Amino acid sequence: MTLAFFNPVLLETAVRAALDEDLGRAGDITSQATIPAGMQASAVMAARKPGVIAGLALAEAAFRMIDPDLRFEALVEDGTYVEAKTAVARIAGNARAILTAERVALNYTCRLSGIATMTAEYVALVAHTNAKICCTRKTTPGLRAFEKYAVRCGGAMNHRFGLDDAFLIKDNHIAVAGGTRAALRAAKAAAGHLVKVEIEVDNLDQLREVVDEGADFVLLDNMSVDDMREAVRIAAGRVKLEASGGINKDTLKAIAETGVDLISSGALTHSAPILDLGLDIEIG
Repeated sequence: MTLAFFNPVLLETAVRAALDEDLGRAGDITSQATIPAGMQASAVMAARKPGVIAGLALAEAAFRMIDPDLRFEALVEDGTYVEAKTAVARIAGNARAILTAERVALNYTCRLSGIATMTAEYVALVAHTNAKICCTRKTTPGLRAFEKYAVRCGGAMNHRFGLDDAFLIKDNHIAVAGGTRAALRAAKAAAGHLVKVEIEVDNLDQLREVVDEGADFVLLDNMSVDDMREAVRIAAGRVKLEASGGINKDTLKAIAETGVDLISSGALTHSAPILDLGLDIEIG
């Protein structure tokens, strides 16, 4: 996974906003007061705990926006598992610039590496099955593309990025539309021939209805493991089944073993702890 994953305008806009937030009205007054303007330094970004690295392109952008002459060298690729104390990047150049960009660079990298690490743990737990792990839209506002990128770095798949790139009929749509059949028929009539339609069900009777109506994907919402297993039998490969709700490390293995095709988890992006990385600076 590399910088090519991102729209460069999106990346620049996000990192610039983060730097503006940190710099405020007067910039890094501490570095300006304590470090001579021309002093040079080198620094190493290193993992303090084991995990999967993600977000180095954002870190590099933060350093280069503060000073285009800073030299940034990624020592591993995003998606790489590293042990504690592993150096993941090296930065060299103006000391003030390095310290000014440090927190924004680390905030992005720690956050995204934490998501990638938790995702990799989920992926490993279902590796003996055919189930694929995917994320949801439960992301930090403004960071969705980056957090979904981190999920990819952890070895999982992305669900839809927004309301505009896939049909997903949920319980509230069904309630307003007048039932599962009515909602599904309306969506299929509106969808282009290249667009898939997914619909949420919370019981097996609803599943039978939407399978008969020709849904492409069915989201099994908060079903028991036994009901999921029965859902797989009912679907018999005619639709793809996605399990959602109550997904955690304790339930993941049993859910995957029911035979569902996908398991979506909001926790990957809304509850992943950061991976602790630090910046150690050297005078040079």
